[in-house]
Amino acid sequence: MAKGTIRYWAAAKAAAGTHEEPYDAVTLADALAAAMDARGDEFARVVGRSSFLIDGDPVGTRPHATVALPEGAVVEVLPPFAGG
Repeated sequence: MAKGTIRYWAAAKAAAGTHEEPYDAVTLADALAAAMDARGDEFARVVGRSSFLIDGDPVGTRPHATVALPEGAVVEVLPPFAGG
């Protein structure tokens, strides 16, 4: 298990009720599942439409269960932004 930080931006921050939180997970899917377990449907909807960066690198279309999280990494949750 790796420990790191999830940072939420814009609508993800509003839905999460915080701008960041720690994670303890092996994969991006594990970290997001733990975050969603603590929140409601609106948060899950926003996360489902979001893009992700890990230490500044885009996750893209890779399945989240295949994206390993390194120790101390920062996961950025970026919902779609209005106007581009």
